[in-house]
Amino acid sequence: MLSDVIVALATPPGRSALAVVRLTGGDAFAVAARVIDDFRPDPPRRAVLGRFADADGCEIDHGIYLTYRAPGSYTGEDTVELMCHGGLMAPGRLLAALEAAGARTAHAGEFTRRAVLNGKMDLVQAEAVGDVIDATAPAQVRAALQQLDGGLSRRLLQLRTDLIGVVALLSYDIDFPDEDEPPVAPATVRQRLDDVVRQIDHLLRTAPAGERVREGAVVVLAGRPNVGKSSLFNALLGLDRAIVTEIPGTTRDAIEAGTSFLGWPVRLVDTAGLRADADRIEQLGIEVSHRYLQVADMVLVCVEADRELDAEEQDLLASALPGGGAPLLVRTKADMTERAAEGIPVSAETGVGLDVLRRTIAERIFGDRIQVADLEPMLTRERHRVVLQRAVVSLKDARPFLDQPGDPVLAAHHLQQATGALDSLIGAVDVEEVLDRIFSSFCVGK
Repeated sequence: MLSDVIVALATPPGRSALAVVRLTGGDAFAVAARVIDDFRPDPPRRAVLGRFADADGCEIDHGIYLTYRAPGSYTGEDTVELMCHGGLMAPGRLLAALEAAGARTAHAGEFTRRAVLNGKMDLVQAEAVGDVIDATAPAQVRAALQQLDGGLSRRLLQLRTDLIGVVALLSYDIDFPDEDEPPVAPATVRQRLDDVVRQIDHLLRTAPAGERVREGAVVVLAGRPNVGKSSLFNALLGLDRAIVTEIPGTTRDAIEAGTSFLGWPVRLVDTAGLRADADRIEQLGIEVSHRYLQVADMVLVCVEADRELDAEEQDLLASALPGGGAPLLVRTKADMTERAAEGIPVSAETGVGLDVLRRTIAERIFGDRIQVADLEPMLTRERHRVVLQRAVVSLKDARPFLDQPGDPVLAAHHLQQATGALDSLIGAVDVEEVLDRIFSSFCVGK
């Protein structure tokens, strides 16, 4: 309920220097006044030293509090942030005192949910809040902050405005069908519609890169058993994640770990060695390897530097990646030979070639974006892509009804469907189910 005052710990629980407790709602100041001695909500946005106590007057802690008056707060409601010592006791007692004073524990993501419902941000920006929190690579933070700042939202709102403009022109034809000359020529209406479709198509083309940035590019190490895949996997990660032995077939399942190359997110996958004479258990691991190869953004075909490629390795190197492009030949154990071979020579033992390999992977996957300081607005989630694809279908369904003699009523119907799709994307309509799905992964203090 929006009328409730909610409270939650905004910092991770446990031993720490400070803990932050957030309180928001219409009666947030009244609740805070029952816990903070001599509580003063004005002037807002000012740090004040206060004494925190429970209903019996027992001291909980001394700390700092700040107030934010609606609508000038994160949630758009009156808000209080209380800072006490970290650990378990002080924050726990402070939360209990605030609940006893009339607040309830917030649900996951409820602070941001209220921000959306109170018009402080739209759904796309709310998703970006979660992406900033979950980011593990600098590029993910850049993309999420750009989205949080409204870069994508402004594009979507402009598209919505353009569509409403086209619907308005059609409404004239519907309301005044006997007029000889409409205010805008039919060709102009068609041109405006085609322009909207082009803009949405441009955004849709950003989806593969945007989803890759948010989720991490899948980079699969593939090759025969005992060619050094697991050693290279560990070396690229900078830690011992996979077991390494001299026994062929040690890796019997895919091992995935997240890292970043040049600040760009990568999901590195070590796979079972590919060979025909594997036992049953190893064969199951090879089947998993093939499934990863079918979704990989980049495949590293690992071959020792001192030998030629066999037929299976040549076929793997010649195969096309799911998203286009070709696998990368990596010559492992380069420290054990002076032979110059095709591909990128690397040594997990000495570190030779690892930086070159990291850079090559990042450049091959993320391309020109590596050199760009500011990322363009991108579609970073499947939800964005699916909704815009649905909008394009509706727009293309409308197009034939704009041709002469045309049917403006049916054209307007399809355009309104497209507008509705955009509304659901940014949250301009009732989207409770979407809200539940988005905020279920948030922490309670956000």
